Amino acid sequence: MSARRMIHIVDDEEAIRRSAGFMLKTSGYAVSTYASGDAFLQAAKDAEPGCVLLDVRMPGMDGLEVQKVMAERGIAMPVVVLTGHGDITVAVRAMKGGAVDFIEKPFEKAVLLTAIIAAFERLDDVEARAARASDAAVAIAALTSREQDVLKGMAQGLPNKTIAFDLGISPRTVEVHRANVMAKLQVKSLSEALRIAFAAGLQDEA
Repeated sequence: MSARRMIHIVDDEEAIRRSAGFMLKTSGYAVSTYASGDAFLQAAKDAEPGCVLLDVRMPGMDGLEVQKVMAERGIAMPVVVLTGHGDITVAVRAMKGGAVDFIEKPFEKAVLLTAIIAAFERLDDVEARAARASDAAVAIAALTSREQDVLKGMAQGLPNKTIAFDLGISPRTVEVHRANVMAKLQVKSLSEALRIAFAAGLQDEA
């Protein structure tokens, strides 16, 4: 791998931290280890983005609680849950809470690496969507407020006449604004314009 991707191992068992850390380092990953959920959460704000290997059963804050706090704090690192035998129900709950996968201890190298690859694919997708949203927001900011109003109507699937009625302008004026929107966003089709509007969350605004 050209860039060493970061994996955060959160497990109260030193043997697991050491063995999994060694396995991952020899596979080309960078590794940080934490002996508790609290220790990870204290460091997470300034930590390098990566994948989190999160033990379910830990003294103090367990894996599900750590996962919940990560969501509350907007820590968008993908989670792979480590679970002992008999913790499958808890692992499924973790997956419902957004975990990418769960693996049972003791785990095989191939199983661990497959889960981590899936986690990084999700991380890349999150980052790509964030970049698209940022680019879309910049593009839409270049529109006038009236052009943005028209684009919002388009994103809601409204016809020109309805947009015109809602904004108190003529359908012809809506057509002019639509043409300006398309030109400023540098798109040739309605679907392209809508992709930008959706990426910026415009259809969710009232």
